[in-house]
Amino acid sequence: MNKERTPVKPRVPRIKRVQSHEIRIIGGQWKRTKLQVADKPGLRPTPDRVRETLFNWLGQDLTGWRCLDVFAGTGVLGFEAASRGAKQVQLVEHDAALVAQLKQVQTQLHAHEVQITRGNGVAVLRQALAASLDLIFLDPPFESDLFAPAVQAAAQAVSPRGWIYLEAPVAWTAPQAQALGLQLHRHLKAGMVHAHLLQRAEPAPAVAG
Repeated sequence: MNKERTPVKPRVPRIKRVQSHEIRIIGGQWKRTKLQVADKPGLRPTPDRVRETLFNWLGQDLTGWRCLDVFAGTGVLGFEAASRGAKQVQLVEHDAALVAQLKQVQTQLHAHEVQITRGNGVAVLRQALAASLDLIFLDPPFESDLFAPAVQAAAQAVSPRGWIYLEAPVAWTAPQAQALGLQLHRHLKAGMVHAHLLQRAEPAPAVAG
């Protein structure tokens, strides 16, 4: 007697979910606001401690500042700047999924002063008007060779009293900064991150003849 076979259910492939976590804005009008961040290889949101130190260095109030983040990633540095009063913040990111996420955060915060651009960060920085920016965020992928080109372009775009914030896997020395017309104002090491605050070097005083 033949037994009736139980029909085999078709195997349904599992959908791989993108894991996410939260970061929070630590100061300004959006203080304590939590933002969802997708876990992507190489994506390193600047830690709370480092951001808090950075904005202490900058004086907390960025009212009227013009800012550019050329490797935006999560956008947390740029959104922090806008939260603290910056009048213009441009976030540049080449990854389409991250650009979409940045736009979601922009909508969530009603951040009208934030502009999001998909593109090459160094190229956008090179196109900026000379001495036109008050604050430039540089956080290239640690495994990349973009550090020197980005700092060199930023040195031309930053205003005489403006600031360049640089995150790198190694410390940048004062002579390295001086070679690009910059001076090292502050340095912090937190875990694997070296955080630097750079400014245009002041011209040497004229020597009387």
